[in-house]
Amino acid sequence: MRDRVPVVVQGSGRRGRRAGLAGVLWVGAELIVTLGVVVLLLVVHQAWWTNRQAAAAAQEQVQALERAWGDGPAAGPETGVGDGDGGVPGVGAEPSGAADSGAATAAPAATRAAARPAAGPSAERDRAYAVLRIPRLGLVVPVAQGVDKRAVLDKGYAGQYPGTAGPGAPGNFALAGHRNTHGEPFRYINRLRAGDELIVDMRGRRFTYVVGKVLGETTERDTGVIAPVPRSVVKPDQGYSEPGAYITLTTCTPEYSSKYRLVVWGTLLRSS
Repeated sequence: MRDRVPVVVQGSGRRGRRAGLAGVLWVGAELIVTLGVVVLLLVVHQAWWTNRQAAAAAQEQVQALERAWGDGPAAGPETGVGDGDGGVPGVGAEPSGAADSGAATAAPAATRAAARPAAGPSAERDRAYAVLRIPRLGLVVPVAQGVDKRAVLDKGYAGQYPGTAGPGAPGNFALAGHRNTHGEPFRYINRLRAGDELIVDMRGRRFTYVVGKVLGETTERDTGVIAPVPRSVVKPDQGYSEPGAYITLTTCTPEYSSKYRLVVWGTLLRSS
């Protein structure tokens, strides 16, 4: 019987290694695709779904306020100023994790010394008490006490800085609002120009301000912009020097960033 010559298959081990590597690469690719889908869904939720939810809820709040005002007695501008603080997409500190937001901040001492109207039923913290209308932008948004992110700003509201003057009162009625996500009410305030009207409605009262100046960029710690006489401490040539009845709108800039602050100032034109 003849001895059989063993058959050696060349490259079988090499092919096996290649197959194993291909499998690892395939699994890695699947993981990357899955991670990409998850990230995309999170972005869609944050940038689109939260906008829809907050904007719809804010409009419902506006309608609720208007219905209540129609049923109740007229009231003056004696709206108190809450002492809450929170994430501020206007003047604030470091970002705190949410898109287009700043960290907790308190109003500066100079601002807390501003005219502080007497508190009333509508002065509850985080509760909407007024409506801001900006005809040029087609914007109608509720205004609440304080600038807490979860309780106020993430609802799509404009939040009044603690310690600042009430609507129509001497001093500075200063507001913060999201520029991106959560209703993004202040997204387009960069389009405002001198002469544009900013209307604040309360029960039985309307205060019409007119835009006077726009500060396109300042730091997050420029607390001078919400002082009773608003004037930038970073850019001292920007702002006002005489007492009056002012309104200030603040938000983040550039878009989808909280690095700087955009500021719009106005002065009281009339009240009715």
